[in-house]
Amino acid sequence: MKITNAKVFVGGPGKNYVTLKIETDQGVYGLGDATLNNRETLPAAYLQDYLIPCLIGMDPRRSEDIWQFFYRGAYFRRGPIAMAAFGAIDMALWDIKGKLANMPLYQLFGGKSRDGALVYAHATGADLPDLMESIAHYVDAGYKAVRVQCGIPGMPSASYAVPETSGASKHYITDFSGIRPRTEIWDTDRYMRYMPGALTEIRERFGPDLKLLHDVHHRLTPREAAQFAKAVEPVNLFWLEDPTPAEDQTALKLIRQHSTTPIAIGEVFNSLHDCQHLIEQELIDFIRVAVTYAGGITHVKRIVELAGMHHIRTGFHGAPSHSPLCMAAQAHLNAWAPNFGIQEYLVLGTPECDALFPSDHQMQDGLFHVSDAPGLGVDFDETQAARYCYAPGSHPVVRLQDGTLWNY
Repeated sequence: MKITNAKVFVGGPGKNYVTLKIETDQGVYGLGDATLNNRETLPAAYLQDYLIPCLIGMDPRRSEDIWQFFYRGAYFRRGPIAMAAFGAIDMALWDIKGKLANMPLYQLFGGKSRDGALVYAHATGADLPDLMESIAHYVDAGYKAVRVQCGIPGMPSASYAVPETSGASKHYITDFSGIRPRTEIWDTDRYMRYMPGALTEIRERFGPDLKLLHDVHHRLTPREAAQFAKAVEPVNLFWLEDPTPAEDQTALKLIRQHSTTPIAIGEVFNSLHDCQHLIEQELIDFIRVAVTYAGGITHVKRIVELAGMHHIRTGFHGAPSHSPLCMAAQAHLNAWAPNFGIQEYLVLGTPECDALFPSDHQMQDGLFHVSDAPGLGVDFDETQAARYCYAPGSHPVVRLQDGTLWNY
């Protein structure tokens, strides 16, 4: 069995999904996601110019060897561009493998550990009353876990992951259109004074059973993060996400020494080597890597297994920049993983997205149910893909009030 062709598509409804289709001489094809949010053309070019020419003629069933060939064959290893490209190839090869076996991927991993995987939604608001309304919307929809973010009184501009105006919060999808990023102003003191009390009010209104998550987006120093994590302990958060910049892994020690609030981190990590220390030292409680950014199913499965040895659960990244292909790959891992924790899930099921990526996967009552279709269980309509083209965008840039460019 040989790979005969591979094609890259860039575009989608409201997002620049980077979709890889690998074709074989037996008519079986596989699909993978290489979407690198706001830098989409880079992994697409890497695939087209460097990797696909090497893929032609390879046996797609040898997914492990092909992963090692590309990873070890590159003198400059890792990084988000390369790992997203490797991830798309690996995802597509597993898709082919599942179709050849006529099995869903979770069966190839060892079968299900659960029937449905817990997911969480994003509740946001320009202020606390707006956020309360957003949370109630998701609770009414059956969600058992909600990430909560809201504007801070007196903050000069909306903080990351909070809409600029109220009213859009119930179905929040970030708009990063335009190649020149907008600037947001951040005030740590106001955040530290306000947010613990806001989280307390949320807990009092919605009770102890709703799982509450909160994302700091790397905006605190280690000392500030330790203080904040200690202050919110009575709220009993399900997790506190990205409390400090991810580059300094030793910073998590200070948080551990001062607080028992669960910590989730890793959505910007690209390999096992980025999180090995955090896992082995048990400095986190949830690992947030994504199958796309972290090199595909083959590599992420290794991360999950190492995490399981150290009491760390999964909490895969699931922002709307991940296409339904990545979300399906993660859904199969979620169904299998003995140390599954939760899955971030922003609604992708618009009619346009469903037409581009048809599948039978379902989300119901706060749980994601993976279908029994062979492989990933997601198809790709090239006719629909022709409707979309690349539109550049960038994440916002964050500055402190004095103009200092803040790391996040």
